Amino acid sequence: MTTIDEDLSPNNAKRAASNVIRSLERQIVSGELADGAHLPSERELMEIYGVSRTVVREAVTTLASRGLLEARPRYRPIARRPGYDTALKAVEGAIGHLLTEPDGIKNLFNSRIFLEMALVRHAALHAKRADIEALKEALDANEAAIGQSELFYATDVAFHGTLFQIPKNPVFPVIHMAYVAWLSPHWRKMPSMPERNETNFLRHLEIFTAIQNRDPEAAEEAMQAHLVSAWEFVRGTFR
Repeated sequence: MTTIDEDLSPNNAKRAASNVIRSLERQIVSGELADGAHLPSERELMEIYGVSRTVVREAVTTLASRGLLEARPRYRPIARRPGYDTALKAVEGAIGHLLTEPDGIKNLFNSRIFLEMALVRHAALHAKRADIEALKEALDANEAAIGQSELFYATDVAFHGTLFQIPKNPVFPVIHMAYVAWLSPHWRKMPSMPERNETNFLRHLEIFTAIQNRDPEAAEEAMQAHLVSAWEFVRGTFR
């Protein structure tokens, strides 16, 4: 098959790819290409847009990097409607590079401390009864897992994740899962220590008690002490 861009200059080929990208992006964002729908085959896209296989592949790669396509070798790409998780996934590679910079991990961890201090203050002031019950359930699961480090880690993540749920803002839970994804490889380098698990649980208990008592200052202080202590304990694993 002859395509209209076979003899184009690199600049014209780039423009051809940009046209395909804009068209497919519009279809995905508008829902014309439904979330989870397969993209047309490479050959069909070549015929639809009158471009070469190289241009089609460049467009697919670009859209996948933006989180708008899920692309795997030997499978037709799948459209992914953009959401908050898509936006964060699109910057995942850049964040990974930033974490290798001097103080990269520390800066990321400090941003987490800042955000979680704000979250516990908000929870102390505004959490509803159901929110406090959910936090207590997460705390109880965390206590029950003290002797099992792998399970304790999961319940630790769940306890903090509950705090991100309380404002009922869909951005915050996605940010929490991003922190987990970015920091988990480093946290897992820590030695398994039930004594440390118990210390962390007691910090969680302090945070919960301050929220339950509607004391935002105490909640903030408890969260700051907890995460600063955690950083001091694990920073030797961050290289």
